[in-house]
This record gives sequence, structure tokens and C-alpha cells, in this order.
Amino acid sequence: MAQTKRALLSVSNKEGIVEFATQLNQLGYELVSTGGTKRTLEEAGVTVTGISDVTEFPEILQGRVKTLHPHIHAGLLAQKTNQDHIQQLEELGITGIDLVVVNLYPFKETIAKEGITEAEAIENIDIGGPTMLRAAAKNFEHVTVVVQPETYSEVLSYLQEGDVPVSYKKQLAAKVFQHTASYDAHIANYFAEAIEEEAPAQLTKTYEKVQSLRYGENPHQQAAFYQDPLYKGVSLAHAEQLNGKELSFNNIQDANAALSMVLDFTEPAAIAVKHMNPCGVGVADDLLSAYERAYAGDPVSIFGGIVAVNREVDEATAAKMKEIFLEIIIAPSFSQEALNVLTQKKNLRLLKVDMEKEKTSDQQLATVRGGLLVQDVDQGTLDDVTTSVPTDRQPTEQEWEDLKLAWKVVKHVKSNAIVVAKGHQTVGVGAGQMNRVGAAKIAFEQAGDHSNGAALASDAFFPMPDTVEEAAKAGVTTIIQPGGSKRDQDSIDACNQHGIAMVFTGMRHFKH
Repeated sequence: MAQTKRALLSVSNKEGIVEFATQLNQLGYELVSTGGTKRTLEEAGVTVTGISDVTEFPEILQGRVKTLHPHIHAGLLAQKTNQDHIQQLEELGITGIDLVVVNLYPFKETIAKEGITEAEAIENIDIGGPTMLRAAAKNFEHVTVVVQPETYSEVLSYLQEGDVPVSYKKQLAAKVFQHTASYDAHIANYFAEAIEEEAPAQLTKTYEKVQSLRYGENPHQQAAFYQDPLYKGVSLAHAEQLNGKELSFNNIQDANAALSMVLDFTEPAAIAVKHMNPCGVGVADDLLSAYERAYAGDPVSIFGGIVAVNREVDEATAAKMKEIFLEIIIAPSFSQEALNVLTQKKNLRLLKVDMEKEKTSDQQLATVRGGLLVQDVDQGTLDDVTTSVPTDRQPTEQEWEDLKLAWKVVKHVKSNAIVVAKGHQTVGVGAGQMNRVGAAKIAFEQAGDHSNGAALASDAFFPMPDTVEEAAKAGVTTIIQPGGSKRDQDSIDACNQHGIAMVFTGMRHFKH
């Protein structure tokens, strides 16, 4: 049998396909194509053979069946070094396929659109494409398989030199299986959501690389940043960087923590973050005042930190921010005057993030050795609970305001967590301690005299009254905590003894 070089082209994304096909023709390849790809090539004057001329069977079911045929798949799967395979092809009059260029129906792009019906989504599930890709990739030693238009030029350069090396064919095969696995994951997730399956037996998640990072948490660790391509909520992956050097692994972690915190506020708010914990939080009627309060909450720790705000950064706020070293500023927008001020610092990263996107019901993933933990993101607020006041004294109106702020913030602090707030700002944060009293002492040391008349929030209940006793020494006048300990009464009694008002939420905010 004459050894004809044959290439099969069937692409949804037509980018670059005419130029690629033209070059293949000039290299002596017979081109076989289907439907829309065939029409595109013919309109460009490229000589191409229709798939039905190869299979001797028409495309049927409105194009649902066209490539699922032995004349195609035997050509893809035959091993050219296996004489039995070659003999069978000759006996059946089947020509081997040397090169496959396939990309798939745009399922992901389809379901990302608003108002798409189930019928439209299902019609964009590709069957023949993944089958051809997988067959060709399985037989990569004998078939070059291309799934990404950006690969065309490199493949052509090899072909012009003679042939594609097996080592590169193997790389292309790896890209195919990554691509089809991601494609199938989108379909699996679509159906899981459609049937409202909360915890499927097999969890399929797929992410696309945003960028490679210089390193991870430390220079000896490799790292990369990936995004969920269908995520519709507020995300750093969708941020526009207006200034500064490339984000690092730690920058992204901290910036995500700051962004998550600031989204909890509707009034003008500024959040300063260091090592994924808030070090200063301020709210006010205007952004400048909010930022000044966040800065005052911990003027030491904010140095080298990250600040997130939920209003446009204006010139006055920018001038204040410029006075200290900050790694990143995150905002929904920056005025031109603010940019003129802040871009004077070449390394200061400015991230513009659309904070008006829909609030999604997120899941949180945490890796463990050999496994993965999945849970809903903690979006609980005081609006979701019925609070109670078990103490003799009720909080005053101002104390309620401070309690609400402290409770919003403590949700984002590593456990054991204590937050002290007063006058629309945090004044002390104790994070990540092995015992609650230790966290409280750190918060009070930071707050100093500002603890007098302040509100305290605890992410979990008090198993004993020792934290209340420390709060009383510091001058705290009101406390908010989940309650639920067998020894709640001990803390209630201690509060009554010191004239402290205490609120139970019935909701805890552990954060590990």
C-alpha cells in the first residue's frame, strides 16, 4: 500500500487552521476534514477531502455521527511498526492517519453564557472529538496529535525538518489527555449542579493556569497560580494589575484573604492584612477615614502588608497610603489622581478588582497528604443567627456597633482568635494561638489603653472564665462569642461580676 501522509482536521476554534492546513498541503499531506472545518478550508482554496469520502458513509443525525467509523479509528490506532496492523489496513483499504488536529465543541464557553438552556448545553458536548483525540494520543508514537492552535507553528517547524520527534509527540499527547480530562470535568460538574448533588462520589475539579510563579511560600518551593475558568464571583484571578512587579505565591494568598474580608463590608472599609490575618480594620463614612482607622489599628504590622478597600481610591487616600511601605493595594478602582500618586512607587502592586460581581456560594478546598477536604466557605453573619444576651447588662448602641465589627473580623482570623474593636476600628488582634487566653493577651497588649470600653469577639466559646477575667482587667465592656460550652455559666457569672455585657451567637468561626 502506498504510504500516503494523511492529516485529519476537525476544529471548533478555527484560529490559524487555514495557514496550518496550507503548510501541511505544501508538505505533501492529504487533508481530511469535517463539516465547518471543511467549508472553511475550501473557502480559502485549500484542497481537502470530506470525511464521508473516507468513511463511505454520510454524516448523519445532524452531524452527531461523522467520525465514529473504523476507517477513521483504525487509521488513528494502527501501529506502523506492527505488520499485522499494516496488513489489516491494506486488506480493508484503510489509510493510516499521521496527524490529527482537533479541538472540541465549546462546552465551557457555552455554559458560561447567561440564559443557556439545558438542550443548548448538551448539544455542545463533543463525542467524536474527544474520541479521536484519545485514540491519537494513545498511539502517540505513530500519530502526531494537536489540540491547541498555539502549537501549530512548532509542529510545522518539526515537520519541515523531517518529522516530529517521539519525545515531542509524547508532550502533545499529555496535553490532549489534560485537555479532555478538563473538558469532561466541566461536563461532570454541569450535571452535578443540575441534579444538585452536593458531595459526589468522584469529585472532578479543573483549573487553568494563570501564571507560573517565581517560587512558592519559600524560594526552594515551585509554584503556579490556577483559576476556575467558570467562576463568576469576585476573584483575584480576574484582577487587573495596574502597577508593580509580579505577584508572588504569598502575595496572592494574602491578597485573597484581604479581598475576602473587605467583601463582608457594605460601608466604606479598609482592611490591612499581614500573613493572611487582619492587622487593622477600619470603617467610616469616607474611605480616607476608614484607611486612617485601619492604619491606627496596628501601625507597626501594617508596614509591608496588603490593604484592601471597597471604594475607589482617591487622591487623598492614595497620599496617605504612599507614606508607608505596602506590598499591594486592592480596590474596585483608582482615580487618575490616585494612580499618579501611587505609581511613583514602581514596585507597589495595584490591583483593580470588580467587587460588584455576584456573590457566589463558594466551596473551600484544602489539601492534605494524599487527599482533599471540601467545605462551604464560611459566609455566616449575624443576620443568619438569633443572638441572645445571657448577662444582666445589655450592650449599648455603640457597643453593638463595635461588636458587629469585631464579629465580622474574627471570622477571618486564624484560630484561636480574639479581636478587640472600638470606635469603628480594630484595636487589637490575637491570632493563631494554641489557647484562647494567649490570643486574648496578645490582643490586649496590642490594644493597650484602647481596650478600655472596647468590644471583644472570640471565634469559639469560652471553656472557662479565664478569658473574661483577662478582658475585665483590660477594661473590655462587652463580649461576643458563640456560647455552647458546658461551662457557659462560669463566663456569664464572671461577666456579671465585672459589669460586662455578653452576646451569644450560637455560631462559631473556626479558621485553621
